[in-house]
Formats: sequence, C-alpha cells, structure tokens
Amino acid sequence: MADLLIELFSEEIPARMQARAAADLKKMMTDGLVEAGLTYASAGAFATPRRLALSVEGVLSESPDTVEERKGPKVGAPDKAIEGFLRGAGVAKEDLQVRDDKKGQVYYAVIKKSGRPAAEIVAETLEATIRNFPWPKSMRWGTGSLKWVRPLHSILCIISDDAGANIVPLEVDGISASDTTRGHRFMAPDVIKVAHFEDYQTKLKAAHVVLSSEERADHIWNDATNQAFAQGLEVVEDNGLLAEVSGLVEWPVVLMGDIAEDFLGLPAEVLQTSMKEHQKFFSVRNPKTGRIEKFVTVANRETTDNGATILAGNQKVLFARLSDAKFFWENDLRIAKSDMAQWTDALANVTFHNKLGTEAERIERICALSEDLAAVVQADPKLAVQAAKVAKADLSSEMVYEFPELQGLMGRYYAHEAGLPQEVANACEAHYAPLGPSDDVPSEPVSVAVALADKLDKLTGFWAVDEKPTGSKDPFALRRAALGIIRLVLENDVRLGLSRYIDAQLLRHEIAQNGEDAKCAELLTDMLNEIAAHGVFGAAISTVLASAGGDAKEHIKEVEKQLPATSADLLSFFHDRLKTYLKDKGIRHDVIDACLAMDGNDDINLLVKRAEALADFLKTDDGENLLLGFKRANNILSQAEEADGVEYSYGADVKFAQEAEEKALFAALDAGEAAISPAIEAEDFAGAMSAMAALRAPIDAFFEAVQINTESQVTRRNRLNLLSRIRNLCLSVADLRKIEG
Repeated sequence: MADLLIELFSEEIPARMQARAAADLKKMMTDGLVEAGLTYASAGAFATPRRLALSVEGVLSESPDTVEERKGPKVGAPDKAIEGFLRGAGVAKEDLQVRDDKKGQVYYAVIKKSGRPAAEIVAETLEATIRNFPWPKSMRWGTGSLKWVRPLHSILCIISDDAGANIVPLEVDGISASDTTRGHRFMAPDVIKVAHFEDYQTKLKAAHVVLSSEERADHIWNDATNQAFAQGLEVVEDNGLLAEVSGLVEWPVVLMGDIAEDFLGLPAEVLQTSMKEHQKFFSVRNPKTGRIEKFVTVANRETTDNGATILAGNQKVLFARLSDAKFFWENDLRIAKSDMAQWTDALANVTFHNKLGTEAERIERICALSEDLAAVVQADPKLAVQAAKVAKADLSSEMVYEFPELQGLMGRYYAHEAGLPQEVANACEAHYAPLGPSDDVPSEPVSVAVALADKLDKLTGFWAVDEKPTGSKDPFALRRAALGIIRLVLENDVRLGLSRYIDAQLLRHEIAQNGEDAKCAELLTDMLNEIAAHGVFGAAISTVLASAGGDAKEHIKEVEKQLPATSADLLSFFHDRLKTYLKDKGIRHDVIDACLAMDGNDDINLLVKRAEALADFLKTDDGENLLLGFKRANNILSQAEEADGVEYSYGADVKFAQEAEEKALFAALDAGEAAISPAIEAEDFAGAMSAMAALRAPIDAFFEAVQINTESQVTRRNRLNLLSRIRNLCLSVADLRKIEG
C-alpha cells in the first residue's frame, strides 16, 4: 500500500469556488482511480487561495489482473455484427469461444487485462482531471491550450511508501510534475520539497500556509471573538462571510479597527451590510447598546508594525464607503419625514414585469387584497391597506438602490421615522418573509395580511400571463412564494379558502389587462364585487353575464372558460408545494392525496389537520387493520357493482341480517355514523379517527363469519349495501382508496 499526494498550485482561486473545486478534485481523481482498478482506503481534499490539494491513503501499488467474459452474437451471424463485436472486445476471431445457449451456439470473448502500475494510472487520471476540470469560469494564458481558473504554475504529484517517495511522471502543457511546492507568497516564497502528506502539511505551516480551510476559519473566529471580548464587545456572527474570508487568506492575521464617531448613528444593519459587501469586514457590536462600534478585518500576512498600516488603509477606505451610506441615510430620512408619497409615486416608472405592469399598479392590487384578507387574519383593514401602500416605498430610496438586500428593513426604519403606526412599519419589513425555510414567519396580523397579499398577487399574476415554473427553472421564485403562503397560513393558524382569493386576484389581473375597454373592465369589476360578496365564481359570472352585451359579453364568456382552469392549476401548484412541505414533516404523499380528494381542499389549514390526524391514525394497529377492512369491502363492492351493472349504495336493513356478527356490524355502523358525522362537522378529525377505530373489530368479525355472495339474492344485496355503508362512512373522513398498500 502507498499514499498519493497531489497539489495544483496556481494564482489566487476565487474564494467562492474553492470548496466546490476541492470536492470536484477528490471525486474526479478517486472515481478515475477506482474505475481503473486502483482502490484506496481514504481521501481528503483541501483548498487555499493558491492551491488545491488531495491526499489519498492506502492506494494499491498496481491494479489487479482482470478477466472479463463478454457474450457476443450467435454463431452464423452476419460478418458485420461479428466484426463489431471483435472491435468492441479488442480480440481476434480465433480467440473467441463457442458456447451453447438456450437459442443455439453463441460467441464469447474472454478479455484478459494485466494490472498496471499505480503511477501510470495516477498520471493518466490526473491529466484527464486537469484538462476537464469543471471550473465555473476558466482562462487560457500564454501560448498553451490548457484552461484553468487562474494560471497554473506547478503540479506536485508523488506516491510514497516505506521505501520513500517517487514523483509520478506527468506533463501537462509544459508543466512537469515534481515533489516541490511553495509557501506563503510574501512570507515564505521559496521552494519546499516534500516526501508525504504529513511532511507537506507540516512544512506548509512552517512556511505560513494553513492548508485546512476549517482550521483557518476557526482561527479567524476564535481570535476575533477573543479580541472583542477583551473590550466588552461581541462579533456579529456571519458564517457565510467567515467561509469567504477564510478562502481569501493562507495565513490569517486578525485585526480590529475603529469606526469613526460620525457613523455610529447609522442603523446597525447599514453598517454591517456596507462593511460586509464592500470590505469583507466583520461587524463588532456593543451588546449593551446594540450599536456596531468596531470592525474586524483579516490580513494575509504578519507585519513589523503589527498591522497598523493595514488597518490605517482599511479605515481610510471604510470612511469613504460609510460617508456614502451616511449621505443616503440622511437624504432618505428627509424624504421619509416629509412625504413618502414621492417614493410610491416614483414606482409608477418602475416595471415589475413587462406583462404585469409597474410596481405602482402591483401595489394597488396588493392594497385591495390586503383589505380583503384583513378580516381573515384579524387585522385592522385600514392599517393593512396603509401598510400595503408603503410596503414597497423604500424601493425608490437611495439606500436600497445601493444595497438591495436591505429592502424591507429600510422600509421599516423610514415608516417609523415618518410617524406611521408601528404595525405599518413592521409590515414594511416583514411582508417579504419568509424567504427561506429557516426564516421566521411574521405573526402580527397586519404583517400577515400584507405578506399573504404580496405573495398571492405575485403567483396569480404569473399564472395569469402563463409564466409558470417549468422543471427546475423558477426565475421568479414562485415555489418559494407558495411555500411562504403555506407557512404563513399554518404557523399563524389562519383559516383561508384559497380559491376565493385566487379567483379575485386573477380577475384583478384581467381588469388590469383590459383597462382600455371601459365596459369590459366595469363588468369584470362587477364580477370581482360578486366574488367578494358571495365567494362563488360561477354565480358571479352568471350575475354579470345577465347585464352584459356585445363584445364585452363575449370577453366575459372567454374569462368564464379560462379563469377556472387557471385557478385550479394554481391551487394544484399549492398542493404540490404542500406535499413537499409535509413530506419533510413525515406525512406520506398518499395520506395527503387521500385528504386532497375531500371538500375544502383549498383550506390549507383544514387540509393539514385532516392529514395529520389520518397519518397518526394509520400508524396504529386499529388504523392499519381498518384500512385493510375498508379495502376488502371496497374491492368486493366494486367488483359486484361492475358485474351486476348497478350501484349498491342504499337499502341495507338489519331485519335481513342473519348472523350475530352481521347484526353487530349494523349496530357499530349506526354508532359510528352518530359519532363521526358530528366530529367531521366540528372539524375534530382526531375524534373522527377515534370513532373509526371502533369499527375495526366488528368489520374484522363480519368478514370472518359472513359470506357475502350467498345463494339468497336478498341476503346478498343486503350485505353488499352494508359494505356500501362501510365505504361511505370511511370516505366521509378521507378517501382511503388513495392510501397505498
């Protein structure tokens, strides 16, 4: 057994590419080695700004001899078929063996391959890896044809064992493999000769290079937090920034600097964002005041003045950056305190989507929907509308133009400074949430109303113009919007019939698209008002059609034809997102399908409560056995109905019952109906499932003791109708026909 060490030494690799590159190097090399018959014990990949490294332990010294038998064409097959087989197998015709097969004699090729030395396989695999490496972006340099992320300077490739280390003979575009590398660019740039991985890692550290990105990150964080703690401060945690900064340095030196007093009054988020985005600085907070008062930067070298010159340069650049931020903040505050309408009016010139109009038009629709939803989420309708009107105002501000990631947050600050109610200010920030699965969900009623309206308008808009997600493509983040609505509804325990609001908002988009036709827009608005009053799309169309005429009437008929299908398709999209969400909660897709088949499936909250109760029920012995009993009853009944050409759905009478188990089942079904129906009416699904569990024993006993298909047709029909009662009662809780197994 031997160990393999590879290093690809280049100009600086972008930090964002390093982790993926290290993983790709490991995968491509180890897959290639194994495919060539060279197994190994373990492998580890590493990345610094200037190098990718791979250590593979326990590599075979050579690949084993192999024998492969390959079945070929029949004896007597056309010459071309035999010649193709010979080419593929790499053997001559006289080397073929003839063997008996089920359909006659066939040719077999026995392909023997001798093992190859590890160095030969490594050289072949590494060259293929380098030439085909999947960098997101790569470049050529000089006169060579090789492409790499940055100019590649050297290749270290050695195989070491107890006898010593041997350089793998390899040359790629004039770069020959060696057993040497270099240390830190400035602090130890000389050539270093290495013998194995431990020697390589030790000598690199002595040359001011920390090979492990995790070790660099730990050093940065520990040193930064210790320095902050010594001054009674704390470093604002940012794992993404930590990973990025650890990829910018090979020898991290942590330095803490001051923020000028002029800028300490800026919102903490503004300071943090500006320093992170432009300078890659960590923010240091005073835990007593919440203010960002200092910063941490990470240098790539030690200096004789202990970093004083580096800090001075960084503080000079930071002063210029924060001066811009301060100007934006103060200018925006003046507008916010005087008239935020300047910003909302400006959104009339900002296109949301070329088919969906401007941001200002979108705000109008969100205001209308927020008012509709306010009662559902127990919010003040006036506050909901007020919040919807200013929720996007900060998109016109200079601060958000400079730092788009601060949208919403700055809206909260500006609304607060404008003297708007706190609920309105909070909604400006919270209505974007949740953006991801780990984000908190807004809980204030006004914020919930605007957040729901914002996401529903977005979804219905893109459905209205047929810009739905396809495959893995979702450029407008519509899946995220749907999941956001689901979480808003469930985590705030909101009872919401989605179909009514989807229909209403689809109509608002239809009105926006037909604004030039005044009569048509008027009729569509009447239809919208009907839905708002009664919540029934079909009745709304009928009412409006009665007063329509001419082209407008034809357009309304076209809407009648298209809108319900669009609405149903969007609801189905919600159901698909819900399945994904509940799958992560441990609820099977067939359980969800069984509940989706029931009435009220546009009420996400109701749907989930039913699914959770059914899932819990099916985990019990009673639930599992009752499901078997239901499926047996349903199968017998379905087969009888198909054979007889009739539906056995009523008429079961206990007076025709003959067996004690049969009479007991009648009594159990009577008791079950008396308990299950009120429970379903009260949406007590756990209670309904509990009542269903009581049916398990009498159904089991019935099937054990009673023969359905008897010679007496009266008895047979009565028993089939009894099975129908079992089916109908179970289906009143959920469509158990959709449960697998």
